[in-house]
Amino acid sequence: MLRSTFTPRFTALPSKAKHSKTIITAITKPPQPVRHNASVENTFLQQHNPTSAYVHLPFCRKRCHYCDFPILALGSSSPQSNDDPRILNYIDILCREIKATSITPSNKKSTLETVFFGGGTPSLVPPKLVSLVLDTLDVKFGVSHDAEISIEMDPGTFDAVKLKALMKLGVNRVSLGVQAFQEELLKSCGRAHGVEEIHEAIDIVGSCGVENWSVDLISSLPHQKPHMWEQSLSLTIQANPTHVSVYDLQVEQDTKFGSLYTAGEFPLPSENQAADFYRMASEMLRDAGYEHYEISSYCKSGYQCKHNYTYWTNKPFYAFGLGSASYLNGLRFSRPKKLKDYMGYVQNLENGLVNCCQDSKVDAQDIAMDVVMLSLRTAKGLDLKSFGKAFGSSTILSLCEVYKPYIESGHVVCLDEQRREIIAEEFSSLLSEGDKIDEVLAYIRLSDPDGFLLSNELISLAFNAVAP
Repeated sequence: MLRSTFTPRFTALPSKAKHSKTIITAITKPPQPVRHNASVENTFLQQHNPTSAYVHLPFCRKRCHYCDFPILALGSSSPQSNDDPRILNYIDILCREIKATSITPSNKKSTLETVFFGGGTPSLVPPKLVSLVLDTLDVKFGVSHDAEISIEMDPGTFDAVKLKALMKLGVNRVSLGVQAFQEELLKSCGRAHGVEEIHEAIDIVGSCGVENWSVDLISSLPHQKPHMWEQSLSLTIQANPTHVSVYDLQVEQDTKFGSLYTAGEFPLPSENQAADFYRMASEMLRDAGYEHYEISSYCKSGYQCKHNYTYWTNKPFYAFGLGSASYLNGLRFSRPKKLKDYMGYVQNLENGLVNCCQDSKVDAQDIAMDVVMLSLRTAKGLDLKSFGKAFGSSTILSLCEVYKPYIESGHVVCLDEQRREIIAEEFSSLLSEGDKIDEVLAYIRLSDPDGFLLSNELISLAFNAVAP
């Protein structure tokens, strides 16, 4: 499981934390706040039935130097057996959590259309135990016969026999954690695999007939040079996956990289070099026929990750396992990150002492900020018609005012209903006429790649506009 450059707000239990906004003053008159009496019947505030589930399988051979996710390191020399007590014990607790999860009237049972096994390294878990989890999900919620079932797999942790066994269970999408194609970079990151194992894994995926598969890459690694990044992109394109995820390295506290490096300082690339890496990925992948449909995601036509699109469209989803975060009934709810605490949480869940699916009062400002942040990560952008209906037309006007200089600079793109681009001069004319902007303007999106590169700053500006 890798983190993109701008992530949704996942709050620690038991209460929902307030979002800490970066306030940037860029408008001359105070923006109108999101209306608090927005109808719960509209597109954004209405709580749909969850049709997606994230399942965290935290096992790794060892912790990578950049990783701060909740994992359980098994050891590089640990045999991949079917009866590792650490894995057996965790899967038992995980299935207990799924069984104990309540389904309230407003969160009624709905068949799952996507299941995503993330980690950790889920491919370390024996197929028979993955089957047990899927069976438990099916009994509890139902799993659609044509559901997208994804699993993260690392090179060196699976063979054709294991992959075919997973495919027989219904796994139909593989996310391959390559990260880099240079031996020295893999070693410097603490990855447990080498370049030879990457090529072996790609061959296995191909020989097993996996149609829908993704490659994960990380840019801005220590000592990474432009020619190295170009080589990783070229080899990825040559492998011909249907999907590519490109993540910029985030140096997190309490990681080995966090103790060794400072973002933007040697041996990490500078901010300008990191931006060049992003531009290179966007150009090379789009030239190779990949659609840049989300800030960190590229796909061949028809191969968007359906599960991840649940996140980008702010739809509810279940989550199970150590440190995982669900979004149900307007509440983002994180499970404990330490195994002992997680075991206690599941016990309390079984005893009825905690309910992660409880009804909660929906805060219009929180929803508005989530919708803006998640929508602006995508190539589609923010649907202004639906957003204005949900949160008030004055909010749209505030967004337009705050983004005016960025529309002029080309970092923000305006589109009409037919997705025709509205040039800066036309936009200024519409803005000066007030009501006209609501009639013509349908979408706002960030330009690719320059707008995406400023996503944090531009989303912060939007926060200030919708929730001052």
